[in-house]
Amino acid sequence: MRLSISVESYSGYKADERPLRFYIGASAYEVAEVLDQWHGTDATYFRVKAGDGNTYVLRHALGESEDAWTLEAFRRA
Repeated sequence: MRLSISVESYSGYKADERPLRFYIGASAYEVAEVLDQWHGTDATYFRVKAGDGNTYVLRHALGESEDAWTLEAFRRA
């Protein structure tokens, strides 16, 4: 499952440090908690709990040819 999404993120020490809210279609989801974060070879991944109580895995690919957020996984509470 890879779905393109829009993300508003916190930019502190570096750009797009962590997601604050994300949009799937017209629906907005507040990030209540970042549960985990890890770095892959091509992207940074965030496992977050949203305000709806569900858990999402968001992928941020940042490279020479790509700067995109995608939804990688979803688990209903």
